[in-house]
Amino acid sequence: MSDSSVNSVRRVTAQHPAHRDDIGDLVTRRPLPGPGLDQLDPFLFLNHHGPQVYPANNQGLPFGPHPHRGFETVTFILEGSLAHADSAKHQSVIHKGGVQWMTAGSGIVHAEISPAEFLRDGGPLEILQLWINLPARLKMSEPRYMGLQQDSIPTIALPGGGELNLIAGEWGDTSGPIETLTNVFMSTLKLPAGAREQLPVAAGRQVFLYVVSGDVTVSGEPTKPHQLVELDREGDSIVIEAASDAQLLFGHGDVIDEPVYSHGPFVMNTREEIEQAVEDYQAGKFGGLNA
Repeated sequence: MSDSSVNSVRRVTAQHPAHRDDIGDLVTRRPLPGPGLDQLDPFLFLNHHGPQVYPANNQGLPFGPHPHRGFETVTFILEGSLAHADSAKHQSVIHKGGVQWMTAGSGIVHAEISPAEFLRDGGPLEILQLWINLPARLKMSEPRYMGLQQDSIPTIALPGGGELNLIAGEWGDTSGPIETLTNVFMSTLKLPAGAREQLPVAAGRQVFLYVVSGDVTVSGEPTKPHQLVELDREGDSIVIEAASDAQLLFGHGDVIDEPVYSHGPFVMNTREEIEQAVEDYQAGKFGGLNA
């Protein structure tokens, strides 16, 4: 990426703090949805679990079998490990630095639990889960899943001293390993204290920028950990400066601009489609899962 492709810097329009909403003994923060922000189209939801340390002989994660329809889930394992199983017969255990990308599409039942080794030994855990909407024409896509370990995600050294882990989309000559249905770009960023990066984003796309840890300045606005930073869609870059070592979730996507009707684990366009999703799930049309 040459600097010649980077012109105007986007403005920060709002910052949305994550609110604590623990799930049992799982420390959970959620910046989206939150007060005054239902969605950041096409991004619907972010849960930040941890960081925390589990003792030996723990109960692990509480996400047993549950259904989804109409969107995608992206799960980032920053610390610890995560076992996935679903009704489309996918199974994996993903470790620190890895990512799971699941297209629920027409309907899937999945479970995200701690593997036996973690239940026995415990250890550090920190996980992010992001929900990305699908447009009406893709909501009934065939379900799919891809689990990536850290070593299959390209790490790109940035000119200002940071590094970008490229999950989906293009960066210079490098392509992320996930081919998305909707041309979403997704990455994690690690910035050492003092790093300054100017990151290109095509004008008109919605940026998703969440500060996992560290103190940073985004387009001149200071921000703290656990903040979702909302930017305008005018410029074609963002500038991030790190005052301390920092980690961020950085993605962007095309705005869908369709009605969103959500109910629990289903995200559709109308109430009728939600009722149909519930009916289909109860009729066993999503398949079963013995996790």
